[in-house]
Amino acid sequence: MPRPPSEHPTDLELTILKVLWTRSPRTVEEVRDALAESGRELAHSSVITMMNIMVRKGYLDRTKNGRAFEFRPLIAEDEVGRGMVSDLVNRVFDGSATTLMLRLLEAGDVDPDELAEIRRLIQKATKKTE
Repeated sequence: MPRPPSEHPTDLELTILKVLWTRSPRTVEEVRDALAESGRELAHSSVITMMNIMVRKGYLDRTKNGRAFEFRPLIAEDEVGRGMVSDLVNRVFDGSATTLMLRLLEAGDVDPDELAEIRRLIQKATKKTE
């Protein structure tokens, strides 16, 4: 029985989107090269297959330029990030953003600059609600 389709990009789809968010449009070969530079060696046929699936899912747009197709993202990075974080909060933390933040802070992976930025953003959000 096939797995139901995900409402979020798969790991490989997300990696391809990250390549295209940095610069687009790009050809399959350019995306394949960028993936290889990041340590993900894939055959040309695998990359084109995945990118065509992403076109069907509405993640990418494809246009013909000479003999090659060029691809560009149709979904924004912040849109994907918000959706995935919202899903994480709902599925793992029962809808509690507070619990998510506590787990992040408890992990100890937040550097002082990031912590200062979090404080600044909390203060800004607090002022908006007053």
